Amino acid sequence: MSSVVALSGSPSADSRTARAAEYVLRRLAAGGQTVEHIAVRALPAAEILTGSAAHPELRLALETVARAEGVVVATPVYKASYSGLLKVFLDLLPQSGLAGKTVLPLVTGGSLAHLLAMDYALRPVLSALGAHHVVPGAFVLDSAIQRAGAVGCRIEAEAELRLLQAVDGFAHALTGRGPLALATAS
Repeated sequence: MSSVVALSGSPSADSRTARAAEYVLRRLAAGGQTVEHIAVRALPAAEILTGSAAHPELRLALETVARAEGVVVATPVYKASYSGLLKVFLDLLPQSGLAGKTVLPLVTGGSLAHLLAMDYALRPVLSALGAHHVVPGAFVLDSAIQRAGAVGCRIEAEAELRLLQAVDGFAHALTGRGPLALATAS
């Protein structure tokens, strides 16, 4: 059984990106992985911005990432790149903070024009942090994610299929087992 942590880097209190990350974690948990979610917006802002990694909440978040075998890095696209909130958290990781880890980039955006942000903005920083394997990620249009309940979501069928394929590839890279069945996770 693998341990997976999702980092969601949206500053929004009702983030579609965070909901999509929760969707991914539920899928992974159904496949037997131990999962945890770190919403970076919930961490102490002043300490993140000043790089005070000694704060107990930040230290716990960094330790959680260090222990995980897999990391889902979820971010909305702003100004053709991943969020600044995610950037300041990633800056707190040691230079080899993702060494030995399998990473799934999950990017949400308002239009297909944001699609390349995953490969040209996010993937290089994940590699620079020493990620063992950055699997093919998933880009989901904001409009394909409908809020459902307190933290749930429904994802448009075509986008859901692409997301499930990315998650299953990630799970396979983590465990070496075949992909999960492509049944809809709820």
